[in-house]
Amino acid sequence: MFSSPSLITSSLVLFAMLSALAFIDAHEQRLPDILTLPLIGFGLIAGFLNETPLWSGLSGAAIGYASMVAMEVGYRRMRGADGLGRGDAKLFAAAGAWCGLIALPYILLVASASALVFVLTARLVGAIKFSANTRIAFGPFLAFGIAVVWIWLNASLVWVTSS
Repeated sequence: MFSSPSLITSSLVLFAMLSALAFIDAHEQRLPDILTLPLIGFGLIAGFLNETPLWSGLSGAAIGYASMVAMEVGYRRMRGADGLGRGDAKLFAAAGAWCGLIALPYILLVASASALVFVLTARLVGAIKFSANTRIAFGPFLAFGIAVVWIWLNASLVWVTSS
């Protein structure tokens, strides 16, 4: 699955940082720049080391960031309240840097589906009372989506390639 030393090292760095970010966001509802911003840079370096074209990571980071900011601003205008934080946008930029532009919809799908399963399960068992104003950290779900898609891409299970 993960055959080259650079891919193994890259994966360990990614998973360690995603774990830290998920934990912090779940407990503090924030994704600190001190971790999200270097993760973008590490993703571009990992792409270079693993022979992924630079344009893939750069375009993924730019579109990932811009799309989350657009959702954040659109939600705020529609609802008059914050729905996403800028940390989510930076983490999604990191997703694009690591996995490439083509992987962003898959990451968002896995993150959103896992968040929905969490909310429905927590509501079913009565663990959390939810309302329209309940705040749920999205970072842990984004981190999970990034990890799943990273493994998926690097296990050669899909037709998505970086060439």
